[in-house]
Amino acid sequence: MQHLLKVISRSARCAALAAFFCVASAVAWSAAAQAQTGVVRMDNGVLLAPEFARIINRGELVVALLGVDQPPFFEEKNGKLSGFDVDFAREIAQKLGVRVRFNRQAQTFDGVVTLLAEGQADVAISKLSRTLSRARVVSFSAPYLSLKRALLLNRVKFAQLARGRSVPEVIRAYTGTIGVVANSSYADYVKANFPQADVRQYPTWPAVLSALDSGEVTAAYRDEFEVKRVLKIDPTASLRLRVVTLQDLEDTLGMAVNASDQALLGFINLYLADRSERFDVNVVLQATNH
Repeated sequence: MQHLLKVISRSARCAALAAFFCVASAVAWSAAAQAQTGVVRMDNGVLLAPEFARIINRGELVVALLGVDQPPFFEEKNGKLSGFDVDFAREIAQKLGVRVRFNRQAQTFDGVVTLLAEGQADVAISKLSRTLSRARVVSFSAPYLSLKRALLLNRVKFAQLARGRSVPEVIRAYTGTIGVVANSSYADYVKANFPQADVRQYPTWPAVLSALDSGEVTAAYRDEFEVKRVLKIDPTASLRLRVVTLQDLEDTLGMAVNASDQALLGFINLYLADRSERFDVNVVLQATNH
């Protein structure tokens, strides 16, 4: 009997050891698999890509947003942020089950990209134009809005430059002065689109418009929304200013994430694809009435 008990005891120990090694192997395999795939196992056992684990553990989605209001995309009134980009950010945070926090330290659009690239935000949703130079440091989503590029012309100064030539003829080989916002996508676009122009950079769009009104520059270069918005806000401006929309040149706006956060990029692209609400320049212009 004692011999039988020893045999049973040895068998039980062997079974226990075998079970232990099976569990240990499974844990080791799981850890190795997670290390290889880059996923993180949360405390509740759910597997997440590292960027989602970071956001969930923090309990908030940090969004880089330009510190200068750009209505109706984003603006602050009475201490409350509102606008299209703000709504996008809140919807994405809601789908992740976290709150949202806006980082508005950047004072230029390129500064927003830098803020994101330096890891001070999870995503940038800030009326950002998708440019080749920015795509070297961050990853852009699919466009959520496509705008035409446009010129706003000082009628008197342009007539002096044109000397009877048609607008398309003058624009094709534009040699006059043109104002753009410094550290914006249009500071890059203007070099390729109007290589012979005398480019003047200004710190803000209102400063560009001031230079245009005074005749310091003959044209101002920006997206069709901002250009048309000038005349929408002040209908009398059409007496001194003229809009020229460049139908063959587009400015696409996208959200951006850090280059390593490809799972988050996929999530945002899916979010945009699932949205049924129509969004174009007319919708944005209409919002300026509110």
